[in-house]
Amino acid sequence: MRIDLLCSGSKGNCCLVRAKDTQIVIDCGSTKRYLTQSLQAVGAQIGQTDAILLTHSHSDHVSQRKLFAQIPMYSYCEVEGFERHTHVEPLEQFRIRELSIRLIPLSHDAPKTAGYVISDGEQTLVYITDTGYIANSNKPYLKNADYYIFESNHDVPMLMGTSRPLYLKQRILSPSGHLNNEDSAKNLTELVGENTTDIVLAHLSQEANTPELALKALHACFARKQIPTDGMQIRAAEQFQIETIERGSCA
Repeated sequence: MRIDLLCSGSKGNCCLVRAKDTQIVIDCGSTKRYLTQSLQAVGAQIGQTDAILLTHSHSDHVSQRKLFAQIPMYSYCEVEGFERHTHVEPLEQFRIRELSIRLIPLSHDAPKTAGYVISDGEQTLVYITDTGYIANSNKPYLKNADYYIFESNHDVPMLMGTSRPLYLKQRILSPSGHLNNEDSAKNLTELVGENTTDIVLAHLSQEANTPELALKALHACFARKQIPTDGMQIRAAEQFQIETIERGSCA
């Protein structure tokens, strides 16, 4: 399995997953130019896509839906602009060629937000962004994956110091908002296992976070829980920087 996180953040989100002859895309935010150029940069084309999965209907996740209008779309939410839409229920498992996929319901201020657990039979990816918390009942589906792309949206003191209006700060901090650095790290300490080789912290706020703060919180939390990280590749995704996960790669 090869995963290319093409962009991640409030200005656009898109992730490419390939396994054998199967290619799927998670979300299609950003700009037409950026998505087409970044797909080309990793050796992929939109026309090669077997399916697109959507996490929710916010524009930073679906703004380029016209590019994928003819690609089969799978989601829990309703989004106009796709000719072939398959509705998926929470915790439902389905297949797209070589890939087995389970939809994980999340808590966000968009109707029917979801994450995904994707497996090719040998490796598993957990993709979780845009949620205020992870339900304990769903955590067993997320444990001991090989790869995690996991929201670490904001540093709380940095968020509170921004010029954003109070109602927006409260929304971000709420159970239907976004995971902060500490909560993200705490969740990950409950999920990672002996199979885990890669963690990419995702959907970082450009105003209320930095990669350094997100990584510092994760390493501090893992150290407190005495979870070794020596065998893991841990990084924080920036808005428009491609992050590649592939077994045997240190990209």
